[in-house]
Amino acid sequence: MTARPSDTVLLTVTGRDGPDTTSRLTGLLADAGAELLDVEQVVVQGLLTLALLVRPSASSPEGQDPWQALLLAARELGVTVDVRAVAPVAPPVGPEPLRYVVTAVGKTLGAREVHALTARLAEQGARVERITRLSETPLGSVELHVTLAPDADPSSLKRALLALSMESPTFDVALQRESLYRRGKRMVVMDMDSTLIRIEVIDELARAHGVHAKVAAITERAMHGEMDYDESLRQRVALLAGLDVQVLRELAANLPLTEGAETLIRVLKRLGYRTAVISGGFSVAAEALQARLGIDFAYSNMLEAQDGKLTGRTVGTIVNARRKAELLETLAKQEGILLEQVIAVGDGANDLLMLEKAGLGIAFRAKPKLREAADTSISAGGLDTILYLLGLTARELREVT
Repeated sequence: MTARPSDTVLLTVTGRDGPDTTSRLTGLLADAGAELLDVEQVVVQGLLTLALLVRPSASSPEGQDPWQALLLAARELGVTVDVRAVAPVAPPVGPEPLRYVVTAVGKTLGAREVHALTARLAEQGARVERITRLSETPLGSVELHVTLAPDADPSSLKRALLALSMESPTFDVALQRESLYRRGKRMVVMDMDSTLIRIEVIDELARAHGVHAKVAAITERAMHGEMDYDESLRQRVALLAGLDVQVLRELAANLPLTEGAETLIRVLKRLGYRTAVISGGFSVAAEALQARLGIDFAYSNMLEAQDGKLTGRTVGTIVNARRKAELLETLAKQEGILLEQVIAVGDGANDLLMLEKAGLGIAFRAKPKLREAADTSISAGGLDTILYLLGLTARELREVT
């Protein structure tokens, strides 16, 4: 015993959990008139850890141990109680600490991975306040609630965790500001090519038409900044002139989905989210995906056709980086959804403005430049990893799949 009868104490209860353990102990505290200041409980593999911060009743007889009845009850229940005096916590003075949620997701997370993550957090001065398991067995996802000093630089922590993700290709680490909107998202907007599907549709069409090398060369020039997106799209589409429309339709009917795509869309729909594809790809493919997965909205480029052949031109406004961001904003307003409640997912440079516009921008299996600019990134897991970033647990996911 390290506490005097008048001290505020932290009671730490450990042992095999029973159906009435917490009820019995808190009942004794209530009977004794003790003031409960804080409480936390967790059960891991049937073993209970219960922490109770309590202050004894002012009317407790002097010299009498106010915790004796509780200690006796603990023996009967088969648990142990550690009683420690704690100094009163002064109310916070000055700015509140910055609060963040760090989510780690992988096939398995062992001691090595958890150590690497917590060590990186410690290096950045991030204080871990709570760790929660999101997955079931084996341990594959955890959520850490951390705080930073009010004057800390969050971008430094973001860069450190991004570097950790790039060094550890078996798991992803995401950083999000803890706020009202973190678990209040209502819409997910996705790019199509190399995000929702595993291919670039224009590359497959070019391959079928025998012009893949020429299309790839234009793409390479655009990636190096030698031409803008609109011009590169016009030149690539021009090379498709004469291709039978049936080739495009057959490709659209058999698009290879990215791992986790079906699960992500199915769960989001069950939870009432609105979903959209906003793509610089082609409407035949985007609309096929919309029908196949039950996506609410699809925006993309339309290829012009005459007499069953592609003309080599597009119809209407080109969906480029700026247009993607505009469509996201317009769609959110149309649906009465705040931008803070929108998640945008993409893999390429032309997704950057869209990701910046959304409340949470996710770079999915993207190049380092986009990963550095986005709010967070996913590289090791599939699209269903996004569900863990929403704070959902594996048990909750079972209920909606």
